[in-house]
Amino acid sequence: MKKIFGSKKNQEPPPSIQDATDRISKRGDSVDDKIKKLDAELARYKDQIKKTRPGPAQEAIKARAMRILKQRRMYEGQRDMLYNQTYNLDQVAFASEGIKDAQQTMTAMKAANKELKGMMKTVKLEDIDSMQDEMMDLMDVSNEIQETLGRSYNVPDDIDEEELMGELDALEADMDFESNSVPSYLQPDKESELDSELNLPAAPTGHSTTPNRQQEDELGLPTVPQASIRS
Repeated sequence: MKKIFGSKKNQEPPPSIQDATDRISKRGDSVDDKIKKLDAELARYKDQIKKTRPGPAQEAIKARAMRILKQRRMYEGQRDMLYNQTYNLDQVAFASEGIKDAQQTMTAMKAANKELKGMMKTVKLEDIDSMQDEMMDLMDVSNEIQETLGRSYNVPDDIDEEELMGELDALEADMDFESNSVPSYLQPDKESELDSELNLPAAPTGHSTTPNRQQEDELGLPTVPQASIRS
């Protein structure tokens, strides 16, 4: 049957934007190479025109140079056209990428919206309010427990603060009186007014000076001072 009716040929996928851009860029590179070769030939013909004298030889060189210039203009036109095509393909590629990004963004937002709706079904405002009220009640009970545990024992509740301040003042007065009623024999010694007026010398201390020893002779006996005779 295939031999009679034939079989369908496998269709190749259409080229992508990137494939078309690469192909056009290669063509543009080949055109640039051709233009560079023509520029080198033009430079060589310019040197020959300068060196040759006016005449048939110079005219022949000019004719070749004109032909090279025409080719160069043609290649430049092709290059500009290829550059324009590449620019258009870049614009299309940029728009295509933007649409793809928008599609992915929309898909992600739809999935997030669906997930958020499912989560909101499990959370109710009434449950949150009731939980907040229960937390406040528990905090109040906890504060009452802390105050009860921190209460001091054997301390009456009907204590007058003014009465306590009066007792404190009385204790301070008693302390001042006790400090002023110290006996005289316990107080430090003070210089009497009579001693200060008479300026008496101080009592001698325990250290006494030893008197000068008398001189002794060779036998160890004290020497007798000799009286001097005056004439």
